[in-house]
Amino acid sequence: MRPAFAGLLVATAVLYLYGLSASGYANSFYSAAVQAGSQSWKAFFFGSLDSANAITVDKPPASLWPMALSVRIFGLSSWAILVPEVLMGVATVGVLYAALRRRFSPAAGLIAGAVCALTPVAALMFRFNNPDAMLALLMTVTVYCVIRALEDGRTKWLVWAGVAVGFAFLAKTLQAFLILPPLAVLYAVCAPVSVRKRFAQIGLSAGAMLVAGGWWVAIVELWPASSRPYIGGSQNNSFLELTFGYNGLGRINGDETGSVGGGGGGGGGGTGMWGETGWNRMFNSEIGGQISWLLPAALILLVAGLVLTRKAGRTDLTRGSFLAWGGSLLMTMAVFSYMAGIFHQYYTVALAPYIAAVVGMGATVLWEERGKVWASLTLAGAVTASAAWGYVLLNRTPDYLPWLKWLVLAGGLTGALGLVFVTRLGRHLALAAAGLCFVAALAGPTAYTLSTVNTGHSGSIVTAGPSGASTMGGRGGPGGGMRGGFPGGGRNQPNGNGTQQNGQQGGQQGGGTGGPPTGGTGGFPGGSQQGNGNTQGKGGTQGQNRQGGMPGGGTGDGRMGAGGAGGLLNGANVGSAARTLLSKNADDYTWAAAAIGSQNSASYQLATGKPVMAIGGFNGTDPSPTLAQFKKYVADGRIHYFISGGGMGGGMGGGGASGTASASSRISSWVTANFKKVTVGSATFYDLTRPTS
Repeated sequence: MRPAFAGLLVATAVLYLYGLSASGYANSFYSAAVQAGSQSWKAFFFGSLDSANAITVDKPPASLWPMALSVRIFGLSSWAILVPEVLMGVATVGVLYAALRRRFSPAAGLIAGAVCALTPVAALMFRFNNPDAMLALLMTVTVYCVIRALEDGRTKWLVWAGVAVGFAFLAKTLQAFLILPPLAVLYAVCAPVSVRKRFAQIGLSAGAMLVAGGWWVAIVELWPASSRPYIGGSQNNSFLELTFGYNGLGRINGDETGSVGGGGGGGGGGTGMWGETGWNRMFNSEIGGQISWLLPAALILLVAGLVLTRKAGRTDLTRGSFLAWGGSLLMTMAVFSYMAGIFHQYYTVALAPYIAAVVGMGATVLWEERGKVWASLTLAGAVTASAAWGYVLLNRTPDYLPWLKWLVLAGGLTGALGLVFVTRLGRHLALAAAGLCFVAALAGPTAYTLSTVNTGHSGSIVTAGPSGASTMGGRGGPGGGMRGGFPGGGRNQPNGNGTQQNGQQGGQQGGGTGGPPTGGTGGFPGGSQQGNGNTQGKGGTQGQNRQGGMPGGGTGDGRMGAGGAGGLLNGANVGSAARTLLSKNADDYTWAAAAIGSQNSASYQLATGKPVMAIGGFNGTDPSPTLAQFKKYVADGRIHYFISGGGMGGGMGGGGASGTASASSRISSWVTANFKKVTVGSATFYDLTRPTS
């Protein structure tokens, strides 16, 4: 099976590398930090947004490090930023295969690897520069290490699991801890060593996790605040506050100081800024097409696997594997389903390896037991559920390959019927039925995955699949509201003339913000695209996903509307004249410019290659810098221009602490009242070296 495994890895790499540069700088927020880290080791360590170290991203920096090293070696480009993410996707597939092949069979590993690789949200995030790619890989490694520890009770594997979780924490903080409860309980109960040794090993693993994740936190907290960048996303310049507040409990209960708004209620299913919560969240119109294609089958197969091993001994590794992968799946899914704070569709990539592993294990163990009626019927039921749910999901995008849903349904039902009578079929017919089931189950997600890789994605909120695959219920209205969870979300879609409309920055590809040229056309389902360096974003409608979909959004002419989600979630379209203006004499200043909000500043920084200060961090609500600090920077001649507009500034829900929401607006008011305005096209700047009086 080694050639098949190698083929799986190569196919995954080719799939994920296809048209990779179409996404340009992807999420410019993280790309700016990557650029900064490639220029300054201090920015690299802290995860600063600019090489002059004004403020950090609102996450720890581990996910930025591979990209920053790549850019330092190969130079700033879309490929240099995104290829490390692709490699993480390939590695995730490889770890899944290794985990299942060891205890089950090569076939189980191949099935799991293929399911993971062809999950639409996985194809999205393993080609994107958010922290989720590294998190998914490290969580997969964690489960693998725990299962290895369950084999013979060797301490080193549990310690390595702790190390993986620690580094995952440095990628996306507390989300890394979601799978700890089921894995810790599993090892405490099922490990093949004495009770005393089990708890001692768990303690050592916890210590390894603390060291692997805590060394960076300790340095940051002990480092004098005056000589390090401000911790983005916090209100008190504290990483611990960021971890347990905005990025921690705030995500669960929706109480996120400095956020753009809380979520819906928890409980029995509420609706809020970030979509509906409840037991069916993973299946609704917002999330379903991203991750849930094989989720019904995985749940059926998980129960079947536990039933099959119900009489096994305490240390049975087959049952332990089902509990490890299944427990991680259920725990993560439950938290995602009911978290009331910020939640984006792409978070669900964390579920992809767990679903894939359960499907691979369940399908192969039931196939081995197919001579038993209950096993063949259960396997047929899982296939039927996949086919029926695939039909439902495909029916949500009726204009995309409208014939496919019927083939999925017919093929799945035919294959399931063959499984019901599998004992009466010859070997060749039985294998044909199994193959038909596999194809039918993966046809839908494969089509969505091909659409995903055939389309560029950029901005803060991105979704997989064709247009309409993710529509927010609640405030957006079922089936009719918001593409990508927020208007102005991030797909670079073909327009009526066949040229690419950039969902984030208009002209990012090929020159708008200094992004690399893309060019080329796609051959996968989903249409063709051509990079258009001069495309400018206008007010948005669903399907175009233009910046400015909310009041105060981008205008498409190089400036952002004040206080709107356009400047908050997507970047500015930086024209050549604006780039020339900011670049002139930029080396004479610490920051070539300052802008409210990180996406706005990131666009200009990526366009010019010079540090641009992000006033107020991502949302424009962080109290950094204060007006007094900003005045001192200007008096010392450290900032050349102020870029008008951008950010939130406290204009939307979830404002900051006392005084925080107006900090950036105070700076803006002071600048506009005291410095000379410079207009370049429709973009407005203020020259901070030329006071009006």
